[in-house]
Parts: sequence; structure tokens; C-alpha cells
Amino acid sequence: MGETTLVPANVKVRAYQVGFGDAFLLTFEYPEAERESDRERHILIDFGSTGMPKGVDSSEQMMKVAADIRKRCGPKLHMIVASHRHKDHISGFATNRAGTATGDIIASLNPDIVVRPWTEEPQVQNPPSGALPVPEPNSPALTATKQYLSSLDNMNDRAVAAHAEATYLASAKFRMPLEEDIANQITFLSDDNVPNKLAVENLARMGARPGAKNHYVSYGYKLDLTELLPGVTARFLGPPKLEQHAAIRKERSEDESEFWMLHAAAQGFWHLQATTGELIKDFTTENSRLFPDANTYEDYFPSHDRWFIRQLRTLRGEQLQGLVRILDKSMNNTSVILLLEAGGKKLLFPGDAQIENWEYALKTDDNLKLLKNVHLYKVGHHGSRNATPKTLWQNFAGKGAKDSTDRLKTVISTMKGKHGHSKSQTEVPRTTLVNELTTLSDCTSTEIAAENRELYVEIEVTLNQEK
Repeated sequence: MGETTLVPANVKVRAYQVGFGDAFLLTFEYPEAERESDRERHILIDFGSTGMPKGVDSSEQMMKVAADIRKRCGPKLHMIVASHRHKDHISGFATNRAGTATGDIIASLNPDIVVRPWTEEPQVQNPPSGALPVPEPNSPALTATKQYLSSLDNMNDRAVAAHAEATYLASAKFRMPLEEDIANQITFLSDDNVPNKLAVENLARMGARPGAKNHYVSYGYKLDLTELLPGVTARFLGPPKLEQHAAIRKERSEDESEFWMLHAAAQGFWHLQATTGELIKDFTTENSRLFPDANTYEDYFPSHDRWFIRQLRTLRGEQLQGLVRILDKSMNNTSVILLLEAGGKKLLFPGDAQIENWEYALKTDDNLKLLKNVHLYKVGHHGSRNATPKTLWQNFAGKGAKDSTDRLKTVISTMKGKHGHSKSQTEVPRTTLVNELTTLSDCTSTEIAAENRELYVEIEVTLNQEK
């Protein structure tokens, strides 16, 4: 039997307990394969974390996850999808000099395909095969793309400085430090947006090794999995490129969320933020002082100055909080939106894509029809309110009756208390969304694994084997 005639009988989806982060291992089973080594083929979608439940050591837990992936895939991991650059999605791909880090373990599995968003493409002028036609050199479209990618890099640099500044302002050395809640939000969001260079470099190396390939994908990107994963098709519904998303402007008289074009145009603003951020980082780490010869008072403030100092720090904290929220949203909207189909079943993995990313895909009737009968949905952005658009959720046909054989399955990787607030209705996971998920779908959460001290939760999807 030729390998290309194979079809998978089922797929197991393991959602690893990585606290606040994502790590999904998809195992497609081919019982009819001639060689035993070909009877399971694997896709790893993301591997990162920005925090674990109390009592769980982060490095130890991530190492356990990497070891389990190696055990199940060894010696071969067929495909990696790193949805976007956020730490809670790629930190597990980081390496160390000793070659003993979690990223080194993943690299030892020699993946054949590494998928990342088009925003990670090192040279936009030379897109890989299957990408959209590149704009002419020096064209307005190419200029906007370069500006946008430059602004993303500057955002990453600004995140590093914001993290250092928030840590400094919240330091116990101050009698009136920055409010703890604001400081925690700033450090969490800024830490998630740091460049993650070791992980990014490892992903690039894995895709560049002989026989492998890096794919930098955008809406409509073509990826043929016939040989690697017979019977499995992949569609990419995001992120759109600048020239794609800009088309929406022609259909609207007003749009307050023109994400892509606004941030391309704001390249100068983020360059300024990155530059000043470096100066602030030096100051907060005490590498330099504005007035080096002046006396300082760390334990005493005159009574008539205390109100002003407290207000000034609060104002600065709110400014930093606003900046890092923009950073977080920007990176989320570079997420890969991946729709896999095998045996008549569709599995949707949208990373952290938010509405500005989703709206391009959801504006066509063809895509709504395509997404209508999704069988398994990986809940976007750990269950945040703005990553599962109502248009998408209401379009799913499988919601509802518990006794239906085609009932929608949902899986969420999340951890309460890390991001947002219930008072402002921004808590992650969002309570109203979780209620919908548990009422109208077969919902599985990594919080169950955390409560039971288990490494992962598993969902099995039986596939049709028609050839």
C-alpha cells in the first residue's frame, strides 16, 4: 500500500498543563501503515508558559512536558506550529549552551516543518513558496510592511524596558511603591512580550536544517501535507497581511480598530518608545542617574510632597499599563489561525488571535460555511473575551444537545488569576465565555489537569476512514 493512500483513523489532542500558556500535541494514528514507526504522526502547536499554579515549579513542569513529548514522538516530531512570538506560546522552545533545555529536547526530534506567522519572516522581500506575491520594491505596500515589522520589534524592546521600570517602581526600597496590582499586570504583560530570542532562533534553526523547511504563513497560505501527514489538510485563516486587511477599509465608512495600518503608520512612535525605554531601563537599574551628584532620600519624603509623589507614580503606572496592553494586543493579532481537516472532522487552533486578526477571515460567507462544522475548537487566548468573536461562536453548528454525536468539543489552556479582573469583566478565562463553553460544548480545560496534578488532558477524535 502506498503511503500517500493512507488516512488517519483518529487523532489524539493532548493539552499539556503549562499554567498560563499553550502546548498542544496532536497525534494522528495510521493503523494501516506498513512500518510501525509511521503509525503515529505528530504536530506540536505552541509550547510556552508565563506562570504555573501554586506549588508547581515552572522549570520542572516544562521539562516534564518536553520529556513526555519526546517519549510520545521519539524519534520524530513531524511538524511544529508556533502561533506567535509571545512567551506563553514559545518559551519552551528556548535552548541553553549545555544543550539540556526544553528547546534542545524538541530540536532533537528533527521536525520537518516549522510554521510561524509571516511577521517572523527574516526577509520579507523573499517570501517562501506558496506565499502571496511580494509587492514591488519601494512600493507603498512594501514600505508599510517594513514599518509594521519594525514597530513590532520596537514593541518587544519597549517591553523589556517596561518590565524593568515596573519592577523598579514596585520595589520595597520605596516607602510609597507602585500599587501592587498595577505592577503585577505590567510585569506580566511586559514579560510575555520580551523578544524570546533563544526560542525564536531555535525555531528558525529547526526549520532550516537539511530536509526541513520554515513556513511563514498568512491568510490563504498553501501548505501541502500529503507526504508528511497523509489525509490531513491545513488551511490558514490568519494572520492577514497588510495589503489583505487594508481591503476592509473600502467596505466601512468608519472603523475604530484599523489595527494593521495604524500600527504600520505608528512605527515612528514605537521607535521613540523603544529609544526612551532603553534610557529608562538604564536609570531604573541604577546604571545611570539624572543628577548623579545630588543627595537622595529613599526613606523619607516631606509630608507636602508625598501626595504628589504617590500620584506621579500612579500616573506612570497607568501609562505603562496602557502601553503594555497595546503591546500584548499587537502580538496576539499576529497569531496563526490554523484549521486542520482529516476524516471529515475539522480542528481549529487560532492561537491568541483577537478580533482585528479574525475579522478578515470572518467577513466572507465561504469562510463562515467552512467554519460552521468545526468539530474541535481550541479556545483562543486562554479564554479571553475578545479572542472568541461572537460571529465565530454563533456560527458553530455543533453547539447544543449533549446527546448529539457531532457535539462541538472545546479545549482551553488557561489559569485563573493571572490576567485581567472580574470587576472590569476582563478576567481570563472570562466567566461568561466559560459558562457558554461548558453549557453548549464538551469542554475540557487544563485546569482539570492542574487540580488533579496530571501532566495533560486528552481528547480523542474518531475520524472517518473513507479513501
